[in-house]
Amino acid sequence: MKKIVVLGPESTGKSSLCEQLAQHYDTYWCPEYARQYLLENGKQYQYEDLLAIAKGQLRLEAQITQRAFSENKKFVFIDTDMYVMKVWSEYVFGKCDHFILDEIVHRQYDYYLLANIDLPWTPDELREYPDEKPRIELFNIYKDILENQSTPWSLVSGIGEKRSEMAYRILDEQFQ
Repeated sequence: MKKIVVLGPESTGKSSLCEQLAQHYDTYWCPEYARQYLLENGKQYQYEDLLAIAKGQLRLEAQITQRAFSENKKFVFIDTDMYVMKVWSEYVFGKCDHFILDEIVHRQYDYYLLANIDLPWTPDELREYPDEKPRIELFNIYKDILENQSTPWSLVSGIGEKRSEMAYRILDEQFQ
């Protein structure tokens, strides 16, 4: 089973893409735990909350990955990983918990899809960065991370079906 992570700045269609990919490949996807956590605990978060969110993300990922594995699925799609937690933590608080950094080193994925910032920013009760400057900064941080690690990755762009079709083509070529 191949574990595919979709990452990128907020409002780049990561969750929608994961859901579309899971439906297309008849498998499961792991949602971003931060959304559930912030809806339950309030959107005013502290540095310590990010560790709780990271651990919740890992638990959720383990549950969904195990389900996909037990059903012999070819893929599982993951919306958010510890790179996202690292970027979020460092961007907002200027530091990152060692637990998150250690998990980055130990976790293994098969492919990354980086969601481009070519989609218009859409307001949401949990989104923090409607301005173009932080979106560009965050996108460049994610791109730099992916360029400097060993797991293969691709950029996914396009509006609507063009975005998901691009992702299908990439994955079909990579994992025929």
